[in-house]
Amino acid sequence: MFDLTLNNAVTMPALGLGVFQSPPAETAAAVAAALATGYRHIDTAAAYGNEREVGEGIRRSGLDRDEVFIETKVWVSDYGRDETLHAFDKAVGKLGVDRLDLLILHQPAPSRFERTIAAYRALESLLADGKVRAIGVSNFMPHHLERLLAEVQVVPALNQVELHPYFTQPEVRSSDAAHGILTQAWSPIGGITFYPGWGDRRRNVMQDPTLAAIAAAHGRTPAQVMLRWHLQQGRSAIPKSTNPARIAENFDVFGFELSADDLSRIDNLDTGVRSGPDPDAPREEIFDRVIPEA
Repeated sequence: MFDLTLNNAVTMPALGLGVFQSPPAETAAAVAAALATGYRHIDTAAAYGNEREVGEGIRRSGLDRDEVFIETKVWVSDYGRDETLHAFDKAVGKLGVDRLDLLILHQPAPSRFERTIAAYRALESLLADGKVRAIGVSNFMPHHLERLLAEVQVVPALNQVELHPYFTQPEVRSSDAAHGILTQAWSPIGGITFYPGWGDRRRNVMQDPTLAAIAAAHGRTPAQVMLRWHLQQGRSAIPKSTNPARIAENFDVFGFELSADDLSRIDNLDTGVRSGPDPDAPREEIFDRVIPEA
């Protein structure tokens, strides 16, 4: 198992279980299965509607709280200093814990960026108070990051963005690295594909012939090759599944190594086309979605 060290010296397992689009009824079992397999990092979000079930899965595992790295996200409707402080209370209430390992802002929301800044300042307060161990952002492009850094004191520890072989985000990765920010990949194997309005240009990364050839050469699956690609390039990845066999397969990526040529061939698959929403696109109705109380 790889651990990564964040810019405030907190360590985090590089590979985590993502639960985006995991139905609440299946989430607790998926989390418990992942922890039984060996995962020690779970990523969720207020907007996913399954934080409560993530907490139940962690409790089912029987592991001590300190053994599991819990990451969650504040939704845009809870941006603002007081609102974000309350969003923390809602998150820990649903998860059934008293602190978070990593709390990040879910979107840059450029149309209301003053509230984004206020929300991040609330994260800084939570960090100073010891209620969270690290703070960060999600879906921030370099121009969003520059706007944020001009207004805040703490450099984000992490930036979670769409990142897979068909959309490698080199500019984002370069910007993150320049600021000492860890890049974390959501949809790391290109499997998260249901975004209304973003479906017409979708391509299935799992069926790519280059990945199939590399996988065959190593006796692995394309998914395992993609996850190994992320890990060897120093990223965190949070593959999503509720299938115990697939959860175990996605974790079994520590017993082989890709060559420099393999890594280069995967890098060259980049199309520059995202599968998910553009972080600069206005989505006010979705941003205003109310997050329920704990």
